[in-house]
This record gives sequence, structure tokens and C-alpha cells, in this order.
Amino acid sequence: MKMNKKFTKDLTKGPITSTMLWFALPMIIGNLLQQFYQIADTLIVGRYLGADALAAVGSSYTLMTFLTSILLGLCMGCGAYFSICYGKKDEQNLRNGIFVSFSLIFIITMIINGIVFAGLDQILKLLQVPQDVYGLMREYLWAIFFGIVATFLCNFFASLLRSVGDSKTPLIFLGIASIMNILLDMVFVFVFKLGVSGAAWATVIAQWFSGIGLFIYVWKNVPELHISRKDMQFTVSVVKSIAHFSLSTCVQQSVMNFGILMVQGLVNSFGTVVMAAFAAAVKIDSFAYMPVQDFGNAFSTFIAQNHGAEQQERIRRGMKSAIATVVLFSATVSTVVCIFAQPLLRIFVSAKEKEVLRIGVQYLRIEGSFYIGIGILFLLYGLYRAIQKPGMSLVLTIISLGTRVGLAYSLSAIPVIGVLGIWWSVPIGWFLADVVGIVYYKAIEKKSSMYYTKNTR
Repeated sequence: MKMNKKFTKDLTKGPITSTMLWFALPMIIGNLLQQFYQIADTLIVGRYLGADALAAVGSSYTLMTFLTSILLGLCMGCGAYFSICYGKKDEQNLRNGIFVSFSLIFIITMIINGIVFAGLDQILKLLQVPQDVYGLMREYLWAIFFGIVATFLCNFFASLLRSVGDSKTPLIFLGIASIMNILLDMVFVFVFKLGVSGAAWATVIAQWFSGIGLFIYVWKNVPELHISRKDMQFTVSVVKSIAHFSLSTCVQQSVMNFGILMVQGLVNSFGTVVMAAFAAAVKIDSFAYMPVQDFGNAFSTFIAQNHGAEQQERIRRGMKSAIATVVLFSATVSTVVCIFAQPLLRIFVSAKEKEVLRIGVQYLRIEGSFYIGIGILFLLYGLYRAIQKPGMSLVLTIISLGTRVGLAYSLSAIPVIGVLGIWWSVPIGWFLADVVGIVYYKAIEKKSSMYYTKNTR
């Protein structure tokens, strides 16, 4: 299959560690930039609009993460299917898969958009949003919901390009969108005095630019991915494959973020101060382990392409290299976050908010000590998605989030533990899921040489 050689990369060839790292690097930089323009909302809101506005935007971020995780999961699942087709050099099923997946995910996106607009007040009540931030959170969400379709476009075309080895083009569009978002944040909040809705509209406009820009790029520069009239059919085998990958990954992502949403509701019940601390700390938290999440997604593409090409020895060696990379990076980031927890929080929180800072530092030093747990878990998610066992990723997510939610609610109800129970439930859930995922991997490794064989082909 001949593709645009400017950016695409065949991950079935070349040195393993450097190939994965160079492929992952644009994804990492891109998501860091994405975090920057999400952080721009938090920074500007927290510094200039106050703790109530920070709590509202922070809680809204958790809800939006849950909603977009549905679309992200669908797109990630399709990306795994695309990568396997690319590894097999199967052009017909690749293009048919693009049509099928785009059509289905677009329909789902429109349904989600309608539901959240119609049920906004019910959603806010379900989240136990305190009355003093209810109005601000509703104002922010009403604007941000106009970007859900744009989020679908961004994730779909980014996943498509990455599946064929192009991780640089999505970075370019994300970079431009990040700068645009930050500039619009300042204009809408400082100049037009639009408050939290101004921060939301800045994000929405940037998302639409990125989504439409990626679509135009694919259409004009990658004709090999264009679908023709003969590709516009719902082939049963392709629909089944897309559903197998996408729905399992979608449910996995949704369960993960629904669990986080339930924890957000519990955090909200502790009041505005804890909400503000959690909002700021989660930004740092997400920023800290975002690189290993992106590396896990790059690793998944690497595994999927090699799985399609039946390069089993390369898969086995890639596993060892990826684990070593994640452990080293996670240990380094944990050290930095634990040492500099308060200075990092001061980026978002004023020095006079002493109680917010105290609770935020407490959270970061507990959870930040165990980033290795989430790093390994991201690798396991990517591995099982790539070798056509996305259901196992769902099992690990249920274990991780089920443990987290269950422990958070039970431990926080004990007066002497309180909010500390919420913080400690997170790493416990990570490590329990890691153990199950590794044990299962060892079991299938012994049972079959289909995926991992110790004999060079």
C-alpha cells in the first residue's frame, strides 16, 4: 500500500525502541499541547475569576472527559482496526472500514449531543453540584457542548492518520489550535468579559479549527484514504470487526471515565474547597501521566501493525522495550511531582487559598507516588486492544475503576479517614488491575504462540 511518505511510518520495520519513541513523540507533544489549552481555561479562570469559577470549570472538565471518552474510545478502536489492515496491506477493507466507522460514530455523536443539551440540569443534579457554583457550571457546559462534534472530527482523523504511521500531522493541527485557544481565552475573558463561558467558547472554536483542518488535510493530501462509491457499503464482516474493536474500547473508556465522574460527585459532596483543590490537582495529575498514556496508544499502533503483519518476535521484543521505557519515565515524574507539588499547584491557585493548596498537595503526594501503576495499565490497555482482545481492556478498567469507586465511597465515609480515602483508592485500583492484566498475559503467552513466541520466525 503506497502512502504519503512525508509523514507515514511502517512500524513493522526498523529498530524497535527508537521506532516506538519517535512515533510516540508527536502524540505526546500533541496531547501536552492539548493539555496546555485545557490548562489555559483553568489558569485564567482560577487566577482571575476566583475559586468558585475554578471549581465549576474543573468539575465540567470531568464531565466533558466522560462524554468525549465515548467518542475517543470508538475512534481508538477503529484506529486499531485500521492499523491491522495497514499492516496486512489490505486497502479494500481499510477504506470500507473508514466509511463504516465514520458513519456509525457520527450518528452516535449527534445522539450524545442531543442528550446532553436536553438533560443538562438533570446531569448537574446527579453530580451533586453545590448551589454556589451551579450557575457557573451550567453556563460553562452549555457553551462547551457545542464542541462535541468537533471533538469527534479531531479524534477520528487523528486516529486514522496515526494508524498508518502519521503521528506528526495531528500534532501540527493541535499546536495551532492550542495557540488559538489561549489567545481566544484572553480575548474573551479579559477584553469581552465573558467569564467562564468565554473560556468555553475559546476551546470550542479551537476544536472546530482542528477537526475541520484534519479533515481537509486528509482529503487533499492522502488520496489513498479516500473512499469511493464502491467503498460506501456496510459489509457485514467489516461492520462486525469495527463493532468488535470500537464498542469494546468505547465501553472501556466510558467505564473508566464514568468511574471518575462518580468520584467527582463524591468530591463535590465535600464542598467547594475540596472541589477547587481536586480541579487544580487533577490538571497536574493528567499532565504528569499524559506522556505514558500517549506512549501506550503509540505502542498499541506498533503492536497492531505488527500483529497484522504477523511479526510475533517483534511484538515480544516491543513489549520488553515498552515496559522499561514506562517504568523509567513514571519513576522520574513521580519524583518531580512529589517534590514540587505545592509550586505546581500555585500555577493555578492563589497563595491566599491555603486550604485549597493543602488539600491539593495531599492529593498529589499520594497519587503522584504511584504513576508506575497507571503507566503499566496504559500499556496493557494498548496491548489487548491491538491483539484483538479489547474485552480484556474493559475487564481491567472495571477492576481499576470498580476498586477506586468502591474504596473511595467506603473509606471516605469513615470520619477519621475522610477525603484521604478518595485519594488512596486510586493507586490501589491501578495496581490491582496491573496484577490481573500481567497474570492474564502470562497465561495466554504459555497457552499459545500465536501472539508471543520465543522463537524467531
